[in-house]
Amino acid sequence: MEATGKAKKGAAGRRGGGPKKKAVSKSVKAGLQFPVGRIGRFLKKGRYAQRVGSGAPVYLAAVLEYLAAEVLELAGNAARDNKKSRIIPRHILLAVRNDEELGKLLSGVTIAHGGVLPNINPILLPKKNEKAAAASEATKSPSKATKSPRKS
Repeated sequence: MEATGKAKKGAAGRRGGGPKKKAVSKSVKAGLQFPVGRIGRFLKKGRYAQRVGSGAPVYLAAVLEYLAAEVLELAGNAARDNKKSRIIPRHILLAVRNDEELGKLLSGVTIAHGGVLPNINPILLPKKNEKAAAASEATKSPSKATKSPRKS
């Protein structure tokens, strides 16, 4: 005794030949590039907690996307400074180590093929006074050679 005008509930109602809506991913709904569904799956599979809320993977995907964009922007600037069009691990290392907050976040991280920051201890550099003295001696030495008496 079912009313013919009422839509059926559950799977029985979906079997009808009505127009199907196109699937919209959680990433598109959240306006993100990172995969919200996959991150949610990893959160559940990793057993970090008994239950995972629906907002947790969205928030985590947004944070990861922001960090990736920040590192890539700084690494792109480092690549441009080195007159390169492609980002290599060296550029990522320079970007991370020169940024205070990212450097703190990734302080214990080793980036393979990144090298080290260019750094010379100031003690090893020649002093300004020594440079001036060395320059003045260089100019005096030829004049002394011409003034010294020649032995014959």
